[in-house]
Amino acid sequence: MTKKIAVPIDNNGVLDSHFGHCSYFALHEVQGEEIVSEEIIQPPPHEPGVLPGWLAELGVTDVLAGGMGNRAIQLFNQKGVNVFVGAPKVQAKELVNGYLTSSIEFSANYCDH
Repeated sequence: MTKKIAVPIDNNGVLDSHFGHCSYFALHEVQGEEIVSEEIIQPPPHEPGVLPGWLAELGVTDVLAGGMGNRAIQLFNQKGVNVFVGAPKVQAKELVNGYLTSSIEFSANYCDH
């Protein structure tokens, strides 16, 4: 199974805990449990509701985030994109590998709006 996993990151490649205001997204294409490609892209300017549509258009199937507003989660779900919040602040590749092997725990959503 092929997936495209998006992780909001800061300038150092570490998970940015606030999804909507991240500097970049790390996009990981995955086949089975193996990352086959990685791309760092800059998101469009932050406006409510823009990022879910933009990432869905890029073919993203899953989003790993620290915190995300409920409306964004709903918009992703409407587009068939899975959202996992409460991710730990680690390097994007480490987070994706942990997700693929179920060795990383997702806790509470850091966002309250």
